[in-house]
Amino acid sequence: MDLAPDDPARAERTGELVADRESFDGFVEARSGRLLRTAFLLTRDWGLAEDLLQTVLAKAWFAWGRIETDPEAYVRRALVTTYTSWWRRNWRGETPAELLPERPAPDVLREIDERDAVWAALGRLAPRQRAVIVLRFYEDLSEAETAAVLGCSVGTVKSQTSRALERLRCDPLATTAGRRHSMLTERG
Repeated sequence: MDLAPDDPARAERTGELVADRESFDGFVEARSGRLLRTAFLLTRDWGLAEDLLQTVLAKAWFAWGRIETDPEAYVRRALVTTYTSWWRRNWRGETPAELLPERPAPDVLREIDERDAVWAALGRLAPRQRAVIVLRFYEDLSEAETAAVLGCSVGTVKSQTSRALERLRCDPLATTAGRRHSMLTERG
């Protein structure tokens, strides 16, 4: 049913639209700065914040006649729900990358604690066991090369290595250094 240009119902409806537009324009003018800051805090990007606010204000325009109470609360809620739906829509899970991401920075203090603990534990080994560990694991010599340097058999190198590693594993100061540092960093 078309309304004639001079129909009172059309005039009343047009008047409501003009009043709605004026109140909406006033709202946008008064509140857009605060709403844009809210959008920025959600998106952490000014361009996305402007897009988000524009989208939400377009939605609010169509619902403006139905918003009876606080329009700012309505628009703020629409900002959050629209941002959430954008975020959910854009998240695609893990994406394959050509390059691996950088590893986190090493915990230097923990490495220093562990190095000092191992150094002290090596000092507590018998001289022959310490020599075997240094030659085998620090100098990266084979069992035969270590035996030649020490002037003993390969079997002696194997048994001395086994005993030295067992003492290092059981050394309470060497095994707790890493755990002690972890506990300190978790508390602080």
